[in-house]
Amino acid sequence: MSDSDDLIDELRRIGVRYGDAPAEVLPTRPDVIIVRAGSVVVKAHAPGAEEAPLAARMRVVAHPALREIMLEPVAEEVTVVGDRLVTVWPAGTPVDHRDPDEAPWEAAARLLARLHAVPARALPPLPPAGGPARVAGTVARLDGDSAAERVVRQALACLPALDAGPGSTTHGDWHMGQLVRIRGEWILIDVDDLGIGDPAWDLARPAAWFAAGLLEPQVWHRFLSAYRAAGGRAAGDGDPWERLDLPAQAMTVQLTAAAVAAAKREGRPLDEVEQVLIDTCQRIVRFRSACHSVPTQ
Repeated sequence: MSDSDDLIDELRRIGVRYGDAPAEVLPTRPDVIIVRAGSVVVKAHAPGAEEAPLAARMRVVAHPALREIMLEPVAEEVTVVGDRLVTVWPAGTPVDHRDPDEAPWEAAARLLARLHAVPARALPPLPPAGGPARVAGTVARLDGDSAAERVVRQALACLPALDAGPGSTTHGDWHMGQLVRIRGEWILIDVDDLGIGDPAWDLARPAAWFAAGLLEPQVWHRFLSAYRAAGGRAAGDGDPWERLDLPAQAMTVQLTAAAVAAAKREGRPLDEVEQVLIDTCQRIVRFRSACHSVPTQ
C-alpha cells in the first residue's frame, strides 16, 4: 500500500468520526486531497504546508467576527497525518462551473467587501496573506525552457517587487472555487492564504481575466459594482486600475504559469485560453518600461 493510500484511509477514518455517511474522495487539484463523509469534508493540505500559520488561520476563521463570511471549521484543531496537515469542515455545495451564467458574482463581491472590512485588531493574530508569494512560487515550479516558460519568467521579472504589504484582512487566493452554499447562503472557504495584506489581491483574478478578454465586461462591472456598493475599498473610488493593475498583472503571470505547467504535465499543446494568457504576458513584457529591451522569444 502506498503512502497516498495510507493517507486516504486515515482521511476516511477521520471523516467517519465526524460525518454521517460513508467517506468518498472528491476530485480537486493535484496537491490536495479531499474526502467527504456526508455533512463534512476532510482536507489534506498541500505538501510543505506549515503547521503554525495554518493553526493561526484556523483560530481566525473560528472567530465570531468572521461568522457568515468565512466557513467555520467543524474542529479548530490541525491534525498531522504522516507529513500532511489535515482539517475538517462542513460540506457545502460548490459553484457549478458548467453554468457560468449562474455564478454568484454579486454574492462573492459582497462577502469579500465584508471580509476586507473586518479590522485585523478584532481577530487573533494572522500571518501575511499568501497571494504575492503564490505568484513567485507557481513560476518557480516551471522546470523547462520552452518559449512559453521563458515568456512567463520574463513577465514576472518585469513586475515590481511583490509583497502582501500592510492592509486589511484578506483571503489571499480568491476565485469562484472558493465559495460554497451552506443552508442556502454563499460563504467563503479555504484558509490556506488568509492573512493581512492588500485586499486588491482578492480582486486580482477576475480583474486579470477581464483584462485578458476572458471575462465578459458586464460580468466584471457587476462584480466591481457590487463590491463597491457593499463598502469594499480595495479598488478605490475612482479608476480601479490604479489599485488593481499590478495585482492583475501578477495574477496573469501566475495563471499562465499554472496553465503552462498543466499543459506540459498532460503532454498537450496550449489551448486557446492558455494561448491568450501567453499573449497577455507578452503584452506585460512589452509595456513594462524596464523590460522594453527584453526579447519575448
